[in-house]
Amino acid sequence: MNDSASPIVTRSQGSDDRIAHDLVIVGGGLAGGLLALALERHAPDCRYLLIEHGPTFGGNHRWSWFASDLPAAGQGLLAAFAQKFWDEGYDIAFPDYARTLPTAYCSLSSEDFHKGLITHLSPDRLMLGTRVAALDADGVTLGDGTRITAPRVVDCRHFRPSAKLTGGWQVFLGQHFKLETPHGLTRPIIMDAQVDQVAPHGNGGAYRFVYVLPLSDDEVFIEDTYYADSPRLDADALRARVAAYARRQGWKGEVIGEETGVLPVISGGDFAAAQAEIAFPGVAIAGARGGFSHPLTSYTLPFAVDNALAIARLMARQPDVSGKALASYCEARARKHWRRMGYYRLLSRMLFEAAKPEERVVVFQHFYALSGGLVERFYAGQSTWPDRLRILTGKPPVAIGRAMRALVSRGIPLKVEKTA
Repeated sequence: MNDSASPIVTRSQGSDDRIAHDLVIVGGGLAGGLLALALERHAPDCRYLLIEHGPTFGGNHRWSWFASDLPAAGQGLLAAFAQKFWDEGYDIAFPDYARTLPTAYCSLSSEDFHKGLITHLSPDRLMLGTRVAALDADGVTLGDGTRITAPRVVDCRHFRPSAKLTGGWQVFLGQHFKLETPHGLTRPIIMDAQVDQVAPHGNGGAYRFVYVLPLSDDEVFIEDTYYADSPRLDADALRARVAAYARRQGWKGEVIGEETGVLPVISGGDFAAAQAEIAFPGVAIAGARGGFSHPLTSYTLPFAVDNALAIARLMARQPDVSGKALASYCEARARKHWRRMGYYRLLSRMLFEAAKPEERVVVFQHFYALSGGLVERFYAGQSTWPDRLRILTGKPPVAIGRAMRALVSRGIPLKVEKTA
């Protein structure tokens, strides 16, 4: 994307900020961008400023979700963006069976996210290519020394791994192909686990699957994904595996885009201590940085939408709410979310500590044999107690002894390594 076509102008070095702001959002990724849009829609009197370090909002990502993940208000917020919808459901494939589930699936590219924001938000409320050097309860200091004051600051920057948290990693590389001929797919393949389960060299044990989105008749997104013990991403090895998968389908074409990611799959830890490592007094934290993600799937979009609407509605009801009160509000929501996700952290612990790496595919195969409604509620983080019991009943996909040890384990600290 050529950002020079955008009306947004980056701040020149040494410039003096003279615009009064009610709220500053630091980080123009999914959480920060949606918060700005929600404020625009639901708290129009709030004079916000959205600051992003990169050249575009949203970075280089593709976010996906199930239609059942969002209420009507959330769908309304996302209507500002061009999206891909598949109403025919989605496919999954495992060594023992393949299946089509009926839930509609949706996807949003960061390019369309950026376009939506600069279309619907005022340019004087957006800053790109701007590094924030420091933030506090009274505003932010930019990398060039410029001071922007505001009574409320929301930190929406990237998640920062912490040894206070435990779990494993979701490591992936996806490529967008422009094919020579139509691919023939009518719906996404959310998990194709009928692939070699051996992890790339140096990545430890892993559950591997391929994720496929038919973006148009002759465009397809193919992602090679691993639930891995190590956060190491061997990009060359994953590119080779994506190419091999495309060849097996008989697809030939040009790679026109690529995305990589290393996401935490959280199984436990001391959430309060992890937040204390990144918190600034009086500064609110939102997004994945604030713990708002699904511990097992690493999905963030439904929670980012919910948070954005909640904060915007608070600002509409109480426009004079203090920065300290806003920070406390977001902290309370984060603690509540952490408690609600406890069951999914338990499943993450079972996956990484009870299942041998080569057997992790059996855990997912067991899960996807269950009812479509149960799967919907699982992804939305809304599993009922009958759902939870059903997931854990039947022939166990892991050895009982290993499962019992995982239940009492403190977990594996999340440690970061440089990617290849």
